[in-house]
Amino acid sequence: MLTAVDRTPAPLMCATFLSRHELARRGITRGHLSRALRDKRIIRVRRGRYVHSELHPDVIAVARMGGRLDCVSLMRHLGVFVLSPSPLHFQVDVGASRLPPRLAGAVCHWRSSQSPAAALTADLAEALAQAVRCQGPREAVATLDSALHAGLIDEDALDSVFSRLPKRFQALRRLIDARSESGSETLMRLILRTLDCHVQLQVTIRGVGRVDFVVDGWLIIECDSEEHHSGWAAQKRDRRRDLAAARVGYSTVRVIAEDVFHHRDEVREALAEVLGHGPRRRARGSNSSVSATRR
Repeated sequence: MLTAVDRTPAPLMCATFLSRHELARRGITRGHLSRALRDKRIIRVRRGRYVHSELHPDVIAVARMGGRLDCVSLMRHLGVFVLSPSPLHFQVDVGASRLPPRLAGAVCHWRSSQSPAAALTADLAEALAQAVRCQGPREAVATLDSALHAGLIDEDALDSVFSRLPKRFQALRRLIDARSESGSETLMRLILRTLDCHVQLQVTIRGVGRVDFVVDGWLIIECDSEEHHSGWAAQKRDRRRDLAAARVGYSTVRVIAEDVFHHRDEVREALAEVLGHGPRRRARGSNSSVSATRR
């Protein structure tokens, strides 16, 4: 069984402060340390505490503040979906002293942690729970979907995340679905939940391939982002897929991820109208060519 740590990117999650004692244990003398500081291979961030200079500037910044990279900031560095740009979030142990002035706009989360004292990143389950608190409900579900889909956590670790959250957040647990492959797909799925329709995720259609959603058996919805659908080659592929789908009676709607993120009411209204028009005449035997991916 995977744990929350087994699949995390090692270079970031293993980053730690280096004390003089640890440096000495590694055979680094005072002379070696002086040269490393002069050459900027090692950075002194606090009294008696050092870090490797190749660490990301965000990690070095929170190290200077005596904390750990946390919450949505840690998620973003791990490649987990976070919708909105946000200031730097960091965690500091309750009772910590000698904190230097904070970075302008940085968000400090004071709480006890299971992370080792020298760790420069928060415990993953703790950071995810904090990210749920710091986002809206839909965005939080998208973040958890992303972490689960990426294999950074498993179901047991997800339970651990929710064990750290107050009762008011528990309803989100049943909305998590690792089949969503992007934040836009999660948010689209949540939009479709508010409509009176039947939704299938990650559906394979013979002659077309896998599509994001099939709604009411006739409407294909694809969530298109600039990252994966820009360029003429990608557009040609998408148009050929749409034509193949039309040949067997499907209609296709491509919704831009940016609109799913920032114009959800308009997207919902448009989809409600499309569904209200009803299906086109389906090609004979087309139902047998559809299969939905199961978890």
